Amino acid sequence: MIKLSTYFLCCFLIAGLVSCGADSATNNELTPETGIPVTVTNISIGSLVENIELNATSVFQLKSFIKANATGYLQSVNAELGKYINKGQQVFVIKTKEAEALGNTINVLDSSFRFTGMVHIKSPGSGYVTTLNYRIGDYVQDGEQLAIISDKNSFAFLLELPYELKPFLAGNKNILLKLPDGIQLNGYVASLMPTVDPVSQTQSIVIKVNSNQQIPEGLIAKVVLVKESKSNVITLPKEAVLTDEVQGEFWVMKLIDSITAVKVPVKKGLENGSNVEILSPVFQPNDKIILTGNYGLSDTVKVLVIQQ
Repeated sequence: MIKLSTYFLCCFLIAGLVSCGADSATNNELTPETGIPVTVTNISIGSLVENIELNATSVFQLKSFIKANATGYLQSVNAELGKYINKGQQVFVIKTKEAEALGNTINVLDSSFRFTGMVHIKSPGSGYVTTLNYRIGDYVQDGEQLAIISDKNSFAFLLELPYELKPFLAGNKNILLKLPDGIQLNGYVASLMPTVDPVSQTQSIVIKVNSNQQIPEGLIAKVVLVKESKSNVITLPKEAVLTDEVQGEFWVMKLIDSITAVKVPVKKGLENGSNVEILSPVFQPNDKIILTGNYGLSDTVKVLVIQQ
């Protein structure tokens, strides 16, 4: 009786083990093969422009200096820093030191003489007052500089262009300038300075802008120069193109089926901030190129495509 019980117990244990093994095998068959999560993109065909961004500084090229033409005391100052002054507008009135000393003595002696001793100084040009050295009551001498007027019509941006980039100016009749506050201005090359900085080997380029808004001197703007442009080129997003540490080789990860990606070397051409021209190989519109999740992938790898 004991042997019979032992026999049934062994049969029960064997059946349980077989059942567990079968369940385990079934579970393994139902578990999908997982891969590295990635997103994919396709090629685009269109125009591509490669730009160069350089800095340009706003300047007033012409400045008018208002000087005292007599020695005396300032009786009137019709100027403030930042104020716009028109050409011919009275800015200063000086009472000569002789008139200050004599007072009304001469007029008392001869009223027809009408001596005032007042000297009126007018602005030689139109512009903004950028320097003001004296105020009412100050004593000034003949020839002293009283103020500086920055000529509005002489306003421009000065671009220090590396001399090796000078050939690109020929294709940039119209130039885009980006101000720090996001405003974009259209400009054009007005003149080129006939000298080159011996240290930096840059040439000063004067860029005039078509704008009536007041722009302060010393503002740094981004100048966008078109280096090269092409039409009907194959492009990929910049994130899809990988490179080595020295940027000597470039490649993309391309799907060859729904779960497998392989490394494909590419030769790139133009590029801008978001897209890269692919010169070779020739990809088809339905080819799927990994966009994100591609960094550090091996030559052949299993991936899991997720929706963007």
